Amino acid sequence: MNKNLAISLFFLLGSATLSAQVKLLPIFSDNMVLQQQTQAPIWGESKPNKKVEITTSWDQKKYTIQADEQGKWSTKVATPVAGGPYNITISDGKKVKLSNVMIGEVWICSGQSNMEMQVEGWGKVKNYEQEKEEANNYPNIRFLLVENAMSPTPVENITAKENGWQVCTSKSVADFSAAGYFFGRDLNKYRNVPIGLIDTSWGGTIIETWTSNEALATIPSMKKRLEALVGLPASQEGRKKKFEEDVETWKSEVERIDKGCVNGEAIWAAPDFNDAAWKSMKVPGLMQEQDLPGFSGLVWFRKTIDIPAGWAGKDLILNLGVIDDNDFTYFNGIQIGHTEGWMAPRSYKIPKELVKKGKAVIAVRVMDTGGINGSPESISLHLSDTEAIQLAGNWKYQVSLDMREVAPMPVDMSWNPNSPTFLFNAMLNPLIPYAIKGAIWYQGESNAGEAFQYRDLMPLMITDWRNRWGYDFPFYMVQLASFTAKQTAPVESTWAELREAQTRTLHLQNTGMAVAIDIGEEFDIHPKNKQEVGRRLALAARAQTYGEKIPYSGPIYKSYKIEGNKIRIFFDHIDGGLKTANGEMPKGFTIAGVDHKFHWADAVIEGNTVVVSSPEVTLPVAVRYAWADYPICNMYNGADLPMSPFRTDDWKGITYVNK
Repeated sequence: MNKNLAISLFFLLGSATLSAQVKLLPIFSDNMVLQQQTQAPIWGESKPNKKVEITTSWDQKKYTIQADEQGKWSTKVATPVAGGPYNITISDGKKVKLSNVMIGEVWICSGQSNMEMQVEGWGKVKNYEQEKEEANNYPNIRFLLVENAMSPTPVENITAKENGWQVCTSKSVADFSAAGYFFGRDLNKYRNVPIGLIDTSWGGTIIETWTSNEALATIPSMKKRLEALVGLPASQEGRKKKFEEDVETWKSEVERIDKGCVNGEAIWAAPDFNDAAWKSMKVPGLMQEQDLPGFSGLVWFRKTIDIPAGWAGKDLILNLGVIDDNDFTYFNGIQIGHTEGWMAPRSYKIPKELVKKGKAVIAVRVMDTGGINGSPESISLHLSDTEAIQLAGNWKYQVSLDMREVAPMPVDMSWNPNSPTFLFNAMLNPLIPYAIKGAIWYQGESNAGEAFQYRDLMPLMITDWRNRWGYDFPFYMVQLASFTAKQTAPVESTWAELREAQTRTLHLQNTGMAVAIDIGEEFDIHPKNKQEVGRRLALAARAQTYGEKIPYSGPIYKSYKIEGNKIRIFFDHIDGGLKTANGEMPKGFTIAGVDHKFHWADAVIEGNTVVVSSPEVTLPVAVRYAWADYPICNMYNGADLPMSPFRTDDWKGITYVNK
């Protein structure tokens, strides 16, 4: 090698080594907020065994640490009372200066879409244009928006919008969590300290994905779901390939035990198969609302028709409405179509060489629960726009496989954020142990179908997070708002059960709940009044965390007493007494006797109690309030905070009767 070239390379390489620069996660950036009056962790990467120096401008103190053999380093810095702006300088030979750093209160904002819902963005809260403009008045509120990511194993890195913290402005607030912002805004107003908000949320997600593997493993029913994660490839592409392979294996097993198939041949699709013993079912129509309530599995449908002579030798179009979930469709024993997808329209071409005059059989192998649906007009066989045979009506059907006879279908974990642990691993674990004051949480809609299990999952996740941070920080949740059609009769409700599970979580220390039963929207699962959601969350924090002497909760059911043909209900959090909205009679109460049949009830406020009765219930044993997805209810305390839905019973499988 040329001597001069070698010297040049030496100095270039030496210069690169000398100018090495520390690597920091986006949570350590300009405009950041550090938790006040604590030992705040700071960590990053440098060259292996490199000395790193950190200097904090609020006290000019210098911290010296050494990176380990992998180049990782961490330390804790002492933070003062709230204030700023300050600077933090981090150097391993080349300085990184973090500017406009505030010391204040840091809160995690997490959950699904009602936490993710932005001030403007796709959600658009009420008065969003005014709220955006007024956001310019709160420069001491800072946002960190964690980008969506998932992983089957814990990771250490995250990405964030704008690669770090943003100062609150009309621009930055637009895409930030509305519930988080309005919570932080109230804290900033009433506590007069900088507020740091870390939004790590993802719409439509279940609580299990926000919980660690170690915590979920303590629940026996989670065993199989966690076992499915073992050996998953880290890359999305690898997980997709594995899913496709697992699905093919699963399909082969289903086909092997499907009574309608023998050695891969669809014998129940054959035109000469004798289906005389099969029952009939109306098509279109939900199977569960006819002969198969609660069924999940494979069902074969058959329809015998007559092909007109003029149609022979011509291409035909078979329309089958929409099918839940997947189908294989046959014409005279030959497969003509296959679609996978819930309630997707089905339209298949029948090639002319299969079309002959006379008897023909259409067979449809349907998986999973719904059957053949749509309008009657959508179930038809067409030669042209003007020539068609309507197929709606009675079809023969036969169950060929109950899904309880086979392992569950593999789940695509290449993209699905609802795999247990995935979002904890990718969107929460990298934040630990950043010093926080507490967390707020808005989630539960996606777990309503398993509301009883939520009683365990909610306190488990909170405890899991606290254990990993190393202290029992405050945790405040939003109880599910009302949604869907308004209640017109006493009903069963999975959403009410989920709200009950959330309320039961209050037995866990240092927790609180914002009731939102009165600010939901009938046809929008994302109610626009996030201002009140944030205000009620802030009330809980101001009272329980910061010690302000203010009402922070609406009435919470405490106990009951049977008094002849009436039941008297007692409550906690009756600040200023009990009342109704607009002075109306109390609404939303139902009552049941020993037959467990609920009836609309008459309710009267007597002091700090409510007395409930019904002329149809002579010996009452249970009362419910606001027990529906969207209940009609109107109870508040003197602080204008709504009463939480409740029930005095713990019954299952109840029969309901209108008054």
